[in-house]
Amino acid sequence: MTNEHSTLVVTLGGQAQVVTFALDALLARRESVQQVIVLHLASEQPRVAKALAQLAREFVNEQYVYARVPMRYRTIPLGDAGGALRDIRNENDAEVVWQAVYALIADLKAQAQTLHLCIAGGRRLIGLMAMSTAMLLFDHQDRLWHLFTPDEWRQRAFEGAVMHVTPDAGVRLIQVPMAPWGAYFPGLQALVGMPSARVVAHQHTWLATDERLRGQRVLAQLSERQREVLHAFAAGFTPQQVAERLTISLKTVDSHKTVILELCRNEWQIPPGTRLDYHFLRDKFRDLVL
Repeated sequence: MTNEHSTLVVTLGGQAQVVTFALDALLARRESVQQVIVLHLASEQPRVAKALAQLAREFVNEQYVYARVPMRYRTIPLGDAGGALRDIRNENDAEVVWQAVYALIADLKAQAQTLHLCIAGGRRLIGLMAMSTAMLLFDHQDRLWHLFTPDEWRQRAFEGAVMHVTPDAGVRLIQVPMAPWGAYFPGLQALVGMPSARVVAHQHTWLATDERLRGQRVLAQLSERQREVLHAFAAGFTPQQVAERLTISLKTVDSHKTVILELCRNEWQIPPGTRLDYHFLRDKFRDLVL
């Protein structure tokens, strides 16, 4: 995947090599990275300051020296109008991080950037917040990465002692699978500035609405008897109990169930090899038909 508008975003603590290792790995994949953004806490902290100084030597006049690839480079301290956070000590600090990361990713997506997000460095909560915002705002072409560094090289490269390694060192990026809700609900990008709880609540509302619409489309294709079978499954009955309740054979129940599940498979775009049973009908339709 190559994109002329591609940005690498990396969370940073005291390990500057996290940024260069991730960037080297992307370039080795022939990814076209035009911009590197480093997220960090207050630069007054000695380890953060040291890591930023080490990275500043890697980028000269917006030129990544090691690979001789021109690209923009900037660092963003996580904070608000009161300044950068020295640490994340409570829920208010966590909310500040959420807002900062959310606003950044939303802005990059508004610029049609393809994003590579590496969450290997810095406080774990920063990585979790970044992952959360990525799930809300990413498109299908964006990538979330974990950086794997073998123990030997983790020790040798501690605090930037080694900034680059050869391919045989075993350092590599591992893609983290996730559902890019932003691809399905573009309106999430319009929620910048809202508290994280409200953003998540909006997401749940949209998801619930989408699920309801899918269920309604399935119901519209069913016969009266098939709807009765579906209602019984939605109420939590087993196939045998449905047969007894509707006074029909178990074979007839299974026949109706097969038709209903096939419609659901198409509506929810579930791969053919994925097994579905009556529990799926209970979970998807209990709030819709009861």
